Amino acid sequence: MSESGTKVLKLKQRARAIRKYIITMTTESGSGHPGPALSLVEIIAALYFAEMRYDPAQPDKIDRDRFVLSKGHGVPALYGALIAAGFVSPQEMKRFRHADGLLAGHPCLKTPGVDACSGSLGTGLSIACGMAKGAKMRGSSARVFAVVGDGESDEGQIWEAALFAAHQRLDNLLVFTDRNKLQYSGSTSDVLRLEPLADKWRAFGWAVWEIDGHDFADILGSLQEAREVYGKPKMIIAHTVKGKGISFMEGSQKYHGKPASPEEGQRALLELEEKPL
Repeated sequence: MSESGTKVLKLKQRARAIRKYIITMTTESGSGHPGPALSLVEIIAALYFAEMRYDPAQPDKIDRDRFVLSKGHGVPALYGALIAAGFVSPQEMKRFRHADGLLAGHPCLKTPGVDACSGSLGTGLSIACGMAKGAKMRGSSARVFAVVGDGESDEGQIWEAALFAAHQRLDNLLVFTDRNKLQYSGSTSDVLRLEPLADKWRAFGWAVWEIDGHDFADILGSLQEAREVYGKPKMIIAHTVKGKGISFMEGSQKYHGKPASPEEGQRALLELEEKPL
């Protein structure tokens, strides 16, 4: 197997593990948002295990790369990556969304490895812009990565932040849009049409790619190309499927803010175990 093939295989293994963590923590707690988390998995896995620079032993290291999950309800995917990377013990999954646990229902700074609190939709991109501007002012090599939701992109603050990032030439900022085409109240095309989304971001002064957000070759290729772009922020529109990886969750609104039942959770874990990488 080629070096690139080995890398992709390892990322697929990480993605499977993260999906198991998502199902385990949301099902056992009887709470959370598995659908929006599952659509993020390949993006999160590629960032944490092929792109970002960090040290779990020094989670506050000043020149580390930062990650902001603006669509904070997708946090089980982030927690899965933090567990796999060694920031958090797997035992914490048993206390997901418990007041005395480290894994809150939305990203919180009490969790080792979490760089920003989020949950109120629209705010995370502004936080990421501030981090990127701060790194520029310090002369730091730190980069800032963020994920916004397509439903979240209805928020005006997203577009204010987009203007700011382009004006400030924040080429140390890279953002994914999780384009799963579903939001809490329905399809994004019915609630508030976003298209032509790529053209909008280009018009706001960003470098833009459109990819399959579940294809590691696409994700890694766009990240590589983005490293060679200077003078402007970068947007990767990742076309994804809500609930990806679990047959009965894919494309369903049912699991946006509702976990699987214990029986469904067992079925989902078995399906993940048996599905080829």
